[in-house]
Amino acid sequence: MTDGCGREIEYLRLSVTDKCNLRCKYCMPEEGIRHLLHTDVLSFEEIQRLVGIMKGLGIGKMRLTGGEPLVRKGVVSLVDMLPCDVYMTTNGCMLSEYARALKEAGLRGVNVSLDTLDAARFKELTGRDELGRVLEGIDAAADAGIPVKLNCVPIRGVNDGEIEELCDFARRSSFDIRFIELMPIGCASAHTGIPSDEIIERLGLTPSESPSDGRLSSGPAKYYRQEGSGTRIGFISPMSQKFCDTCNRIRLTADGFLKTCLQYSNGTDLRLLLRSGADNDTIRRAIESAVGYKPPAHSFGNDSGSDTRRMVQIGG
Repeated sequence: MTDGCGREIEYLRLSVTDKCNLRCKYCMPEEGIRHLLHTDVLSFEEIQRLVGIMKGLGIGKMRLTGGEPLVRKGVVSLVDMLPCDVYMTTNGCMLSEYARALKEAGLRGVNVSLDTLDAARFKELTGRDELGRVLEGIDAAADAGIPVKLNCVPIRGVNDGEIEELCDFARRSSFDIRFIELMPIGCASAHTGIPSDEIIERLGLTPSESPSDGRLSSGPAKYYRQEGSGTRIGFISPMSQKFCDTCNRIRLTADGFLKTCLQYSNGTDLRLLLRSGADNDTIRRAIESAVGYKPPAHSFGNDSGSDTRRMVQIGG
């Protein structure tokens, strides 16, 4: 399936809930949000049907996100139901409980958000003293045989002093780590991110000899090799090195809205079609039509047409 710019769309990010068990200060306001009603959220059977239709259009991979996907009751069963390669992004708090079952259900890999290794800073960022549980979850996933990647969003004056320590942690654990530039969505607009080039220069990195080894080749990250280590350090740079011309992703929110760009509200309501009795061909045409109008690029800094929801509501 190609969009109006000729990009091959191969990857779906699916938010299975807007609920979260941590309050990340750059994606959720302190007062919280009004959560979706249970009836507003797509059922597993509805998700399975949509993913089946999308697979027929060329979507071969999907990533379960949130909110926090592991707070969705029965999410392990969902992983087992889906007819494609399934990955997950999680904050890790409940990962130790579910890691082995997720592996048995067929989960292909997990990204764990880890913005700090300092317990006090973790509590400040998330509102909960759960760093120990996150680290236990990371170990449990690795022990279960699930490939683990660590995600960090560097924020000026918040966790920018821990970049080297996080890289050392990844190296000792033989995990890849990725630094993601902060995008001005919701609460993040009140913070200042750090450009990737600044971190690359600070760490003295050189490009990896094998930037795409198949396991991570479909993503937007550019990888560098840690000297004397098999660990790679990746950078996702949507602000300083816009990669929209190669974007191969679409998003499906927990309430069934197909988003074609993280910034904009463009897309189509697939839940409405599902619950109004539309057949698969009608839904397929709606997906193709929405993807055909996928914007050529984001324009953060220009709020015209921007989605006003928080990151926790649209899927990170």
